Amino acid sequence: MTTQVPAPLRGRLGPGGHKVAASELPAWPLVTMFSLFPVWWLVGLADLIWIAMAAPMGLLLLRARAVEVPRGFGVYLLFLAWVAFSAIQLERAGQAIGFTYRFTLYAAAAVLFVYAYNARHRLTARVVCGALTGYWGATVAGGYLALAFPGAVLRTPLSYVLPSALLDNELVNHMVIRRMTQWNPDAWVQLDPRPSAPFLYTNNWGNVYSLLLPFVVAYLFHVRGTRRFWAVLALVPISFVPAFLTLNRGMFLGLGVAIAYASFRLLLMGNVKAVASVAVAALVGTGAFFLLPAQDRLEHRVEESSSTEDRASLYAQALDTIPESPVLGHAVPQQPANPNLDPVGTQGQFWMILVSHGVGALACFVGWFLIAFVRSRRRRDLTGLVAHTVLLVATMELLYYGSLPYGLPIMMTAAALALRPPDEGAAPLG
Repeated sequence: MTTQVPAPLRGRLGPGGHKVAASELPAWPLVTMFSLFPVWWLVGLADLIWIAMAAPMGLLLLRARAVEVPRGFGVYLLFLAWVAFSAIQLERAGQAIGFTYRFTLYAAAAVLFVYAYNARHRLTARVVCGALTGYWGATVAGGYLALAFPGAVLRTPLSYVLPSALLDNELVNHMVIRRMTQWNPDAWVQLDPRPSAPFLYTNNWGNVYSLLLPFVVAYLFHVRGTRRFWAVLALVPISFVPAFLTLNRGMFLGLGVAIAYASFRLLLMGNVKAVASVAVAALVGTGAFFLLPAQDRLEHRVEESSSTEDRASLYAQALDTIPESPVLGHAVPQQPANPNLDPVGTQGQFWMILVSHGVGALACFVGWFLIAFVRSRRRRDLTGLVAHTVLLVATMELLYYGSLPYGLPIMMTAAALALRPPDEGAAPLG
């Protein structure tokens, strides 16, 4: 069931004095946000485009009539209110930059969800999957750039116009001066470069890739019989090279869960042909993993790196922060006991929210995506099943991946596709 947005928030007159039906909202805000990601990366807006595009989406929603949201979305709105109130925990002015940035991303994600949920006639399943496939293509291209130029640094145009006071902030600096890999050639232990471009960190790369690949598969079905089908299909095995060389164990786990769950659902529907297709794709991916030097590099990384132990330590420290401020958290990640480790709360969105905003905010955030997952469990069309599966994988990956700023827009788009009615003519899979 859906709920209409109250009239005072719903309508303003469009051109000619007529309100635009929410279902007829244009596709361009979402399409350009995802498909033109390489452009946003080159100019320095890769981490800000989600906020920037929420503005036209919000304005268009205000001019629309019959805007609806599904039941349960209020849980996410409660999360936003909780995060905003936790700002009273800020201790220094410098902390406000990161806090405000994260809160604005959370709010922009809410606007994106409402827009994608309503704009059903223009943002069809094919259009949305196509936009997400464009985002995936940018991810793959960035991975290959990183492999070709592991030590390269891209100084974006935005870095030349920002004041030095902002550039001195580590978060802002990394947004506008882009590194291709997570690699320190001067480290005591020499590890192979891991692609991160076009994102800030390698884990961002793995998170985005694992959430987008199911939508790429869905898009292939939408464009069967066209030249675009063959181009995208050829790019899938090509994408395995940077994907595997990121050595992202969490990405491998996420893709494994997606394959297993989708196969289970397809079996329940009696669609043996689709299960066979998934099995063939999984075999191709497994073969590529063993053909590439990924296994040797992964074993070397596990042997030489203490990342698993470091994460376990940071998770334990995150739990230790709860008694100090269980309701509102600490507004920002906290300093670790070992100054050589990352701040407590940065090793996964689950822990970020727990440390920064408290137990209640975490329950609302995770609860919203669990609600979307459960409520979409009956979807039998291709796009609906893919979106439903992505919600499962994304919610699981919250434990070890940060979803800001790149993963959360995918999660909200998946939730919108999963909860809104299937497109007209969408055939069930079984």
